[in-house]
Parts: sequence; C-alpha cells; structure tokens
Amino acid sequence: MRDALTLARRAAEAVDPEYVALLAQRFVQIRSVYEPEQGNTEAEAARFVAGALRELGLAPTLEDAAPGRPNVVADWQGSAFDPARHRTLLLEGHSDVVTEGDPELWRHPPFAGVIENARLYGRGSCDMKAGVAAAIGALKAVKEAAPELPGRLRLGVVADEEGMMLGVKHFIARGWAEGVSGAIICEPEENELCLFQKGALRVRARFFGVMAHGAMPYAGVNPIAALGSFLERVKGLERSEQARLGAHEHLGLPWLTPTIVRAPMTGEAQNNVMPESALLALDIRTVPGQAHGALLSELERFAAELTSETPKLRVEVECFESRPATETPPDDPLVKALELAYPQVLGVAPRYGGVPGATDGTFLHAWAGVPIVTVGPGVRTVPHQRDEWVDLEEVAAAARLYAAAAVLYLSEGASSP
Repeated sequence: MRDALTLARRAAEAVDPEYVALLAQRFVQIRSVYEPEQGNTEAEAARFVAGALRELGLAPTLEDAAPGRPNVVADWQGSAFDPARHRTLLLEGHSDVVTEGDPELWRHPPFAGVIENARLYGRGSCDMKAGVAAAIGALKAVKEAAPELPGRLRLGVVADEEGMMLGVKHFIARGWAEGVSGAIICEPEENELCLFQKGALRVRARFFGVMAHGAMPYAGVNPIAALGSFLERVKGLERSEQARLGAHEHLGLPWLTPTIVRAPMTGEAQNNVMPESALLALDIRTVPGQAHGALLSELERFAAELTSETPKLRVEVECFESRPATETPPDDPLVKALELAYPQVLGVAPRYGGVPGATDGTFLHAWAGVPIVTVGPGVRTVPHQRDEWVDLEEVAAAARLYAAAAVLYLSEGASSP
C-alpha cells in the first residue's frame, strides 16, 4: 500500500493544470447544443475529444448513439494489465450542453471560453466540459507516472446526457460497460464524493373531455378541471411520501413536480372555448426507498378514479422514462480509493454530497451493475444558468483526485495469478 500511495502522489503531481485549463477552454468554445432543426449535434465536440486522445497516443473509437451524435471511447492500460485479473476504471462524462438562451444577456459570449480571475466562463464550462478535461488530464498523468500500472483506464464521453441519455444507453448496449469494475462520473458536484443520486420518473397525463362554448360549460366536459383534481391528488401523494421517508441526508426530500400544463394538447387555445383535451407533465425525483412502479400505480389509480367519476371523461397516464435512484455502498473499493486519495491530494478530509438529478451513472449502475461515484469540479447550482462558470483550480484538483484514486483503485485490484 505504501508503494501505491507513493505512485498515487506521483500521478497527482504529474497533472498539468495549464493543459487541463486549455483543454477545457477549447472544449467550451465548441457549441455542442443539440438542435436537429439547425443540424447542430455533438459531432464536432466528439471529434475534438478524439483528437486530444490521439495526441496522447490513444486510439479512440467514435460510435453514433444516434445519427450524427457520436460517443467517444478510449482505453489506456498499464503494461502489467491482465484483463482476467485486474480492474478497469471508467472515467465518464458527456459532450452535449443545454441551450445558452439569449447570448446578449450573458456577461461574456457563451462560447468564447473567457478565462477571468482563474474562472472559465461559458455554456458547458461547469456542466461538464471541465470535468471531461479533468478526466483526460488525469489519464495523461497516470499514463506518464504509472506506465506499469496493473489496470486499465477507460474514458467514455457520450452524447445526449441532457436529453434521453441515448449516449450512455448505446455505450452499455455496445458492451463498453462489460468488464468495468467501477466508474467515476465527472459531473459538477463541488468535488464532493456522491454515493447517492436521485432517481427520475417522467410522466405525462392526458385528459380527454368534450369541447364546449365557454359560456355553456354544462354542454361539455372540462379536461382542465379534471387536471386540477389530478394535481391535488399528486400533491397529496408528494406530502405522504415526504412524511414517510423524511429528508435524505444527502438528497433531501422526494418531489413530484408539475412542469408542463397545456390545453388543448394541440392547436390554438381560445378564451371562449372549453378545450376537449389537456396535458400535464410531471418530473418526479425519487430517493432510495421509493419504488417507481408503486408511484406509477398510484398515478394510474388517480386516473382511473377520475375517469369513473365523470361521464365522457378519459384520463391516461404514460411513463416515458424511469431512472431509479442509486446508492453505492461505502465499503466499495472505488469509494475507499477516493477516500484515501482525497486528503493526500486535496489536503482535507473527504467531503460527501448527493446528486440532485439523474446522470449517465444512473444507467451504468441500474442496467450494467457498475458501482459509481459522482465527483467533479463546479458548483452544483451553476449548470444551465446564464454566465455559467467553473473555478480552474477546482478543475485541476479534480484531475489530481482522479489520477491518484485511479492508481490506488487499480493497484489494489491487482491479484496474483
């Protein structure tokens, strides 16, 4: 273990903060907002990542998760690596970013990649191009400092994390998660070790009534009134779940949040027309201890009650995405490696947190059974905001943490033949 600690410190010290900062800056300068109508995808960002990896002597693979939306995967392995005996650690991130909105409202142009007072500004700087740059910087450092490491590092930079997570789903389907012993998800979590992340349940409820004149509502069936009754039941379910579970130490309370209300579902709304349809979207964020199937059954029960109570009314509930909450045991070897590296690299005791939203790690954990820890640079409330930024010292610290933890994790995973 003493030799592993020495090698871990050497790998952390080999991180080049200027390299990492420049990589993050150049990455931010690529506008990787997914806008299919304009033909914009993550393709240019993926090519940039692949080019950076080729400069390190790696042979990245680019695979389309969807047309024009490539994932990038690359492996580096120490000269002593034996896939039958040694671990593989995945460093994972995504290349897409959310829209910048009106660029005129930004202090700096959103894709200029301005560095000011040791902060990198721009859309995607925090979420999460700085985290990807830190992962690449860590891989470079490990490659230089520990060439005989008995393990393999895999870098996965996937598309569409901000959407339906098609990138990580494709990554798993193509077999890239097979043989992966653990994964560090490099999302912006203030460099806290996050062993928990909330789940997400995405639901649409559709209400079908009978159109009528607004002056004669008795001649029809108002789907908006039914939607209101449904919402009251949803609020009651939220209160009961919060009372049952309380606030999770790192994730807080579960929430059932209405995010879209539309009536009619399609077409023009008119003030003097009671529509024949209405739509409600729910963004449900869950914590460990909540079964998504049970929650969905409750929502379907609400729909059935309303349908039976009101003649000529029909209510339908559709779940179009289910991302379960995840929890990694504190005694997992990846957790232990990060905890051991933390004070060695950052000079303080490990800090812990929880991920308020789902990440690609959700599917790596739930579908592929890979133990995950989410830890990366950036204030967790900054993503998706105007004037997004990340502290470059924190980015360098993340790269050093990844490098040291990788050495410790892969060294500890070595076994004799």
